Amino acid sequence: MIMTHKRPLSPHLQIYQPQLTSMMSILHRATGVFLSVGILVLAYWLIAAADGTETYQQAQSLLGSWLGLLLLFGWSFSLFYHLCNGIRHLFWDAGLGMDIKTAYATGKVVWVATIILTALAWVLAFSLKGGG
Repeated sequence: MIMTHKRPLSPHLQIYQPQLTSMMSILHRATGVFLSVGILVLAYWLIAAADGTETYQQAQSLLGSWLGLLLLFGWSFSLFYHLCNGIRHLFWDAGLGMDIKTAYATGKVVWVATIILTALAWVLAFSLKGGG
């Protein structure tokens, strides 16, 4: 049986223009994955602490290296972004802030809050490290 009428094609990613809301949704998923990997690093650190001084020092050296600090920074940024955007989604689940103007405004608030919280956490961490 041959079909003679053409069905419309579904839109695909090449047609859509990136928007703040879609990019934040993708980033929310990506930070969730990165947080899961970060939990494995946390488990490694805790196991190293329980295993003894030498293993713990190795873990501290790894996490204190520039690569370790970069990963920890990314993990903390992901944590605060995922938290702030998750709170935004809770409001959406309650039916609040669903209009485009509010969605974009709250998206910008999520970015600002993420940057501030990440910076505060790192400033606090380095100030306690020097004072301890």
